[in-house]
Amino acid sequence: MRILLAEDEPHLCEQIKKLLNAEGRVVDIVNNGIDALHMGTTESYDMIILDLGLPQRDGTSVLRDWRSAGIKTPVLILTARDGWSERVDGLDAGADDYMTKPFHLPELAARVRAILRRQSGQLNPVIEMGSIVLDTRNGRVTADGVPVTLTAQEIAVLTYLAHNAGRMIPRAELSEHIYEYDGDRDSNTIAVFINRLRKKLGPDLITTIRGRGYMIDTA
Repeated sequence: MRILLAEDEPHLCEQIKKLLNAEGRVVDIVNNGIDALHMGTTESYDMIILDLGLPQRDGTSVLRDWRSAGIKTPVLILTARDGWSERVDGLDAGADDYMTKPFHLPELAARVRAILRRQSGQLNPVIEMGSIVLDTRNGRVTADGVPVTLTAQEIAVLTYLAHNAGRMIPRAELSEHIYEYDGDRDSNTIAVFINRLRKKLGPDLITTIRGRGYMIDTA
């Protein structure tokens, strides 16, 4: 799952990215409103974490422009503004959730998970796929109760497919959601990750739709 983090405090960005990477998310960071507007409009994200107090353009105006342009990506607002009117403005502008600084990182992670679950229709942070269990709270995977070690990219692929179980995911879409903006988005490597997952988790978990993409069947 790919997240845009629009925040101008470098240390906080580092903390949030480390936290979300540990859960199998990939994170792109921008530190001003102009770049946030551009990235949120032109790139594919599963959600956006948006600071209201960004330089160059404030987060509320950026959010309004996204919604006016038809961008439906879920948005979690982060801000040092704690007045009720700012919260109302942010929510009315199209935000899905709101957190006031300072905050606890575990709560941020929980809110991110909740938004991603709502977006994909998942009701539980622990996703069961037959004998395979993915805990989205920490990116841990077990097969028949035995822990399985996966690389960060393998976790990213599995997480995206699991959140979209029952839907065929084109290879290009999968590539867009597991790499950071400046990453090497070679869609051919997707097949490599899929093969590794099959070796570690069994050959039947992920179905290949020849010439189209991949799917985890919900049946």
